[in-house]
Amino acid sequence: MNPNGVLFRVEGLRKDYIMGEVIVSALRGIDLSIYRGEFLTIIGPSGSGKSTLLNIIGGMDKPSAGKVFFENQDLSQFTEHQLTLYRRHHIGFVFQFYNLIPNLTTRENVEMATEISTRPMDPDRALDLVGLTERRDHFPSQLSGGEQQRVAIARAVAKQPEILLCDEPTGALDYSTGKIVLALLREVNRKTRTTVVIITHNAAVGGMADRVARIKDGGVAELIVNEKPLEADQIEW
Repeated sequence: MNPNGVLFRVEGLRKDYIMGEVIVSALRGIDLSIYRGEFLTIIGPSGSGKSTLLNIIGGMDKPSAGKVFFENQDLSQFTEHQLTLYRRHHIGFVFQFYNLIPNLTTRENVEMATEISTRPMDPDRALDLVGLTERRDHFPSQLSGGEQQRVAIARAVAKQPEILLCDEPTGALDYSTGKIVLALLREVNRKTRTTVVIITHNAAVGGMADRVARIKDGGVAELIVNEKPLEADQIEW
């Protein structure tokens, strides 16, 4: 058991989609705990159910069966309004594509997130954390892909969420830039003690995690604890 305690607990989680007359099971009874302050990677091929799992943990989708507990609150019983407040105050999202607002500066993009947070970080501190202080007045079109992803991370971190959910955060980046972003996510995890969950099809990323959950056919096929996680610059793919 992690001494920092359980932040999320998933029990018997199922998600079924009706496709015409066919029922497709994306998740088939997943059990998983996520600990406060840990760096967890969820690895699996496309179609394995990892994005569905992330969406349910993040309050963007509801399970067909099973339960998801956040700090002992059952998310599966939340109303839509409660889920909106949950996403707003407790969850930070980082996606493959950056979703920045093009007519706002770097700082203004980050500032927008702080306006809906109950305990926001100063936008300038968030930009300093991701090494973009000197780019604070630039617009997204003036930034590289890696810089835009760093803005997206700053925007998510500025809410000071309990957990950062990252869906293929390096998927649109080249090899070198992807490593920089992974190193940054690890640094955010260490400096702020924010729980970080990365879902990816890239098995090499698991080497830098505290734990690795390998998802296959809608279930947890393997759960690995890394006694000595690697740094981002030590992993290769």
